[in-house]
Amino acid sequence: MSVKKECHPFLGRVFDLIIPVLSWFLITLPLWLSPFHPALVAYFVIAFDLYFLYSCLETVYYSTLSFSLLHVNEKIDFCSLIKKEDSKTSHITHFLIIPNYKEPLHKLISTIDRIVLSDYPYKKIVLVLAFEKREGDAEQKAHTIRQKFASYFEDVIESYHVLQSHEEAGKASNQTAAAKIVSSYCKEKGLDTKEVILTICDADSMLPINYFSYLTYSFIHDKNHIYHFYWAPVLLYNNFWQLPVFIRIQATLSSILRLAFLSQKHNLIQISTYSVSLWLIEEIDYWDVDIIPEDWHVFLQAFFKHGALVRTIPLYTLIGSDAVFAGSFLKTFKSRYEQEKRWAWGVSDIGYALRQSAITPHIPFGEKLRKILFISKNHLLWPVSFFILTISASLPPLINPAFKNSVLGFILPQLSGFILTVSSSMIIVYIYIDIQVRRKMHVDTPLTSLPLMFIQWYFLPVISFLLSALPALESHTRIILKKNITYKVTEKQ
Repeated sequence: MSVKKECHPFLGRVFDLIIPVLSWFLITLPLWLSPFHPALVAYFVIAFDLYFLYSCLETVYYSTLSFSLLHVNEKIDFCSLIKKEDSKTSHITHFLIIPNYKEPLHKLISTIDRIVLSDYPYKKIVLVLAFEKREGDAEQKAHTIRQKFASYFEDVIESYHVLQSHEEAGKASNQTAAAKIVSSYCKEKGLDTKEVILTICDADSMLPINYFSYLTYSFIHDKNHIYHFYWAPVLLYNNFWQLPVFIRIQATLSSILRLAFLSQKHNLIQISTYSVSLWLIEEIDYWDVDIIPEDWHVFLQAFFKHGALVRTIPLYTLIGSDAVFAGSFLKTFKSRYEQEKRWAWGVSDIGYALRQSAITPHIPFGEKLRKILFISKNHLLWPVSFFILTISASLPPLINPAFKNSVLGFILPQLSGFILTVSSSMIIVYIYIDIQVRRKMHVDTPLTSLPLMFIQWYFLPVISFLLSALPALESHTRIILKKNITYKVTEKQ
């Protein structure tokens, strides 16, 4: 067994701190720099506002492009196409892994009910129920599911993960335990791991009927498929009209951003529910079990093993999922905050990527740099954007009264406000795309709800602070202070 190379612990700690420290540096920059160089702060704020405008225009462009490609691909009968290439497709085996912990039985049944409706023409899907041993009624759930669904699948496998002392509770350690059972199963059956596709499906993910046919078609026509992940956008629309307004806005914005992300092929990295060859997962020795956010992390594991060959391939179809809803307002708010904090803990991937960069000379420096800059940008803007966009323009004239009498000091708040107003106008496009995409997912918008669809966006600054910037900043701060977070199950009714 090969020994994993590691960089020096001190250097590794420095890598972990770069983005969290930079976040605090940029957030506080207007406070400590305005007394001495207010003009520099003003130029920084204006530049950031212009970048934000560019990002809004980019989101409009890519979400519109993705929507048009969805429209084109929904007309393609992938089931018929793969039947015509039976010699290439009939031997491919799908393993559908559903990692879950304390998920309501009705939620699991609803998810599997949707899979049963699949138009995939072969009965070569193995259902893998990935439970945690510490969940007391897991075996009873498995028994109920097996009785109800066994006849629809080639086989049903059960996994009961026992959490080890070196592992973090969460999807990564659970999936690794399940995937190792799949590996043993394939070895016993004599299956070629390069022709085995794993699909990691969240317990509330409603896969489209054409998912496995589309995935199989893409897989056989992709010459580097063993190195690739496959992803369709997971949109938070399953329980849309059940949600409180503040969660509904986030569900809408998150879904639009994921849709826009889909057609950015060179930067695309899978989120939540995705597919990948078993061969690649075995190549990287499964998911790292000592991390919490696993989707971008597993991509990086593969990237630092095989370099630019590793990509995420877009599937232009839609997966439905639940947004956080815990019943009461306060419980839902708390659960959503914890979920965002857990997602933002993915900033730890940057330290991991930098450490891997230091010990992977076989991968060209430029490839590594592009990947690191992309993930760093996303995690840096997460906690920082709110503060710069909302209050930074007003601080230089406030802190340095002399600067207020200058031309730049006078126009800074007005210019910043104008740029943000233009950026905010993109919301009209977001609302239109949101309505049209939800229509495709059979979540219609009553005419009486249209005024609320516009009015609710006025709450976005408050919601962005409480349920995006603040939990992300907490995660960054915890990394600085070496205060780890623990995985908490997101409540969805």
